[in-house]
Amino acid sequence: MFALLLSGCYNSQDARERVLKIYNWADYIDESVLEDFKAYYKEETGEDIRIVYQTFDINEIMLTKIERGHEDFDVVCPSEYIIERMLKKDLLLPIDTTFGNTPNYIKDVAPYIREEINKLSQPGRKASDYAVAYMWGTAGILYNTKYVPEEDAETWACLWDAKYAGKILMKESYRDAYGTAIIYAHAKELEEGSITVEDLMNDYSPRAMEIAEEYLKAMKPNIAGWEADFGKEMMTKNKAWINMTWSGDAVWAIEEAEAVGVELDYVVPKEGSNIWYDGWVIPKYARNRKAASYFINYMCRSDIALRNMDEIGYVSAIATPEILEEKIDETLDYYSDLSYLFGPEADSVQVDRIQYPDKSVVERCAMIRDFGDKTEEVLAIWSRIKGDNLGVGITILIFASVAVMSGWIIYKRYKKYKRRQGASARSRARRKTRLR
Repeated sequence: MFALLLSGCYNSQDARERVLKIYNWADYIDESVLEDFKAYYKEETGEDIRIVYQTFDINEIMLTKIERGHEDFDVVCPSEYIIERMLKKDLLLPIDTTFGNTPNYIKDVAPYIREEINKLSQPGRKASDYAVAYMWGTAGILYNTKYVPEEDAETWACLWDAKYAGKILMKESYRDAYGTAIIYAHAKELEEGSITVEDLMNDYSPRAMEIAEEYLKAMKPNIAGWEADFGKEMMTKNKAWINMTWSGDAVWAIEEAEAVGVELDYVVPKEGSNIWYDGWVIPKYARNRKAASYFINYMCRSDIALRNMDEIGYVSAIATPEILEEKIDETLDYYSDLSYLFGPEADSVQVDRIQYPDKSVVERCAMIRDFGDKTEEVLAIWSRIKGDNLGVGITILIFASVAVMSGWIIYKRYKKYKRRQGASARSRARRKTRLR
């Protein structure tokens, strides 16, 4: 009986080592990549692998599961401030970059982004040894060009402008809201150059929090609702005119709106904003570190990065000549300086300015760090701001969002299929343009 018990334990452990458990944001990967990874892993290691894939919508929910050790996920995709918090709490394992005969694609992460990730390092723990950037982007204003002129959208002041009351959506993100308020409150000092965006967004002094709350309360009467995902849908249907959102969502919304005759655009306000980074990490309680490391490396391959970008609209941290070539669009009538990302040869290239912000935009943005022991105080502010937001605007928005969300899963699946087709067609068209 004892021998049988040992045998059973061994088989159970052996079975778990053939499973890769991934925890990622919803709609944040080309799902066919997961299937292809199994064949890739078999080819590279001679081992079969089964994937268990789960999704989350909020960083803190993911972190709670990891902290409690109730889930043995092998690889997860937190945002930069959660990576910093996980490093502080010793919740991460270093990523193995020894892959035998398999090339190390992790080295293709843009040096600029690797430097940003390393700002999260803790004593004895270099962040880039524990986290590999996946996607990145900016926070800004998605706006309806029919109702909102560009000169209004290019400043955070539009969120406080009463003429747009009831037509503004804000991300359900206390960090972005805090950063937006504190930046706008110091617009004059930023213009004078007496303070930086990075200093402001990471100032959690009592006075800074007081200012942020004051400005958010002043903005609140204009806000139709706080959204996590439905904002881009509301924008495409003219239900809202301004949406404080993330660049990837903006790309998605602009493409969808164009198909129904609604013209949207996106801009990072002139005062400055947040640049965020999501990255792959291996949690402390992972049970298949080898497969996790191989998966992270696989996700850094240029062809895989391009597939994921075409699927979800966000921008990969991988900066290879292959990706730059694929993203050049000679039909655009503007040029961007991407030398900070791809090197000096990319100082004047035709690429989507929303996906790839110009160097001048990046220079006025910064990464929001972990609030640390001030998190509860900032959350308390956020709770007070939203607590009594039960006016007519939000009531209308709730009913509208329910209508929009009905059939949501079927709709998104269909749109994913159409985007794949569209991305392939656009890719072929760009290649033909370059050949001509």
